[in-house]
Amino acid sequence: MTDLRHHGDAELAPGLVDLAVNVRAGTPPAWLTDVLHRALADSAAYPDGTRARTAVATAHGRDPAEVLLTAGAAEAFVLLARALRPRHAVVVHPSFTEPEAALRAAGHPVTRHLLSPGDGYRLDPAAIPADADLVVLGNPTNPTSVLHPAGDLAALTRPGRVVLVDEAFADTVPGEPGSLAGRTDLPGLLVVRSLTKTWGLAGVRVGYALGPAELIAAMAAQQPPWPVSTPALAALVACSAPAARAEAHQAAVTLTGDRAALLDALPPGVQVLGEPRSSFVLLRVPDGGRVRQELRDAGWAVRRGESFPGLTADHLRVAVRDPGTSRAFCAALAGILSAAPPTGPAPEPAAGVPEEIR
Repeated sequence: MTDLRHHGDAELAPGLVDLAVNVRAGTPPAWLTDVLHRALADSAAYPDGTRARTAVATAHGRDPAEVLLTAGAAEAFVLLARALRPRHAVVVHPSFTEPEAALRAAGHPVTRHLLSPGDGYRLDPAAIPADADLVVLGNPTNPTSVLHPAGDLAALTRPGRVVLVDEAFADTVPGEPGSLAGRTDLPGLLVVRSLTKTWGLAGVRVGYALGPAELIAAMAAQQPPWPVSTPALAALVACSAPAARAEAHQAAVTLTGDRAALLDALPPGVQVLGEPRSSFVLLRVPDGGRVRQELRDAGWAVRRGESFPGLTADHLRVAVRDPGTSRAFCAALAGILSAAPPTGPAPEPAAGVPEEIR
């Protein structure tokens, strides 16, 4: 059975260069660290999320009643699973596995809808079962790095259905062209976002959900008191400010060039899957399990693929770093591939066929 609880941080060990976790290198920036340190002075009092909720709402043009502050995006998935009683939940894969894990933990049956590498892991809204009353997917999608057109995601929404879009990586794309965070006209749309990746706050646990006020209230009813810490609230205020959003945009522009440098340096025999648009790329290499271990022996940590539904051990997710680091990684990968006997990749899993998980 697929290990839905395996994540990139499990690939790390002292001395390894981290290409397994998609947090932007060199973060948090010094100004944000200062914000967190100053917030510690206020930590004797219980957290008050009013200011942070207003800041997030303003940044996305929403009413504060449509904002739920959470201890990372992962908490939002758990809260939704507890708040809803879906009859037919569909999770689009390959994608981040925590939403499915949360649904299963809450006792809900899940159908996996597998996207096909043959068409670049792109979503066809018409292929989602019409009777699905909960649809879950990411945009850009982890681990494929594919950015689905906003119109295709909007086409999934309808009365009586909740559509959860995980936008944890939305701000890694300049201009956020696929984001639905500001859309209030789409019934049942729930957008989940995180400060983890761009701002390097995985250890702070800070995220939020945007959606209809009644759905937000139902999720909030599942939270314990004071769910988001004072430093996390301070980070939300700071990162929602126009100057911080401009900095995030510039980081996304830089990332575009860094990703191109990585792709240009990849050696022959490596297949790039989909059209990568985010801070990571999905690769397919022959005998991927051995290659990943030899990369590890050479000092490189990459994310294994087989824990994502629809992928195999021949799939590796690699985080985008600065061009120098990427070129060094590609040189190591080239050496490993050139020294190995030729072998064909494992067959791709069947795609487009719903998989029932009860």
